Amino acid sequence: MALAGAVLLFLIAPVVIIIIVSFSGADYLKFPPPFLSLRWYERFFGVPSWRQSIIVSTQVAGLTMVLATVLGLLASLALVRGRFRGKGAIYAFLLSPMIVPTIITAIGLYFFFVRLKATGSIVAMALGHTVLALPVVVIIMAATLQGFDIRFEQAALSLGASRFTALRRITLPLIFPGLLSAALFAFLTSFDELLIPLFLSGVEVQTLTVRVWNSLVLEVDPTIAAVSSFLIGVTTAVLGVSALLRGRREAARA
Repeated sequence: MALAGAVLLFLIAPVVIIIIVSFSGADYLKFPPPFLSLRWYERFFGVPSWRQSIIVSTQVAGLTMVLATVLGLLASLALVRGRFRGKGAIYAFLLSPMIVPTIITAIGLYFFFVRLKATGSIVAMALGHTVLALPVVVIIMAATLQGFDIRFEQAALSLGASRFTALRRITLPLIFPGLLSAALFAFLTSFDELLIPLFLSGVEVQTLTVRVWNSLVLEVDPTIAAVSSFLIGVTTAVLGVSALLRGRREAARA
């Protein structure tokens, strides 16, 4: 128990330090802060370039969430219910972005979109993020569909419903908590991603993570700590909603 507590403390300590430093009133990164202030949060939300980066990250993550969720749902339906040769190979191919280093994927996407002259666009970054988010959605949706009682759908089919109607009115409402959880994780995967937008973003269109990276390279001030705390807050909120949905789903099954 003591060892587990020590490991947990070791993991959470950097997060706590960053959050404390983000409220520092000093002109530079210093821990512990000499006094507390909201000046760096005011700078973060007050500077147009930072606000624009939040908007870009939200747009990219939202589009990624839609694309990855739709494609992941269709792929999961085929993998869980389909009987065809090479299903295992296709499943491994879909999960390969989790195995291949992200830098390799980012370089490949960069050369692909350079030929299309599409770098610096929100669509290009969203498509790149979809490659990374799709395996997460497939894993969650496959597990959700495997726990779904297909007899509900079969009953609807026996009563004259088409497959699309049964999917829309029976299957999707019952697996909606898992679908929403997958969508949230896809959003989070995109919102926190750095390498792909680092290759695909332009001068004017930059995600929040790219703006943080550029700020670290050019200058280091406590605004970065405020931005990091904001990212931690978004991650915590998404994970909290996902855990709440999972708890409700387990309670409904019980």
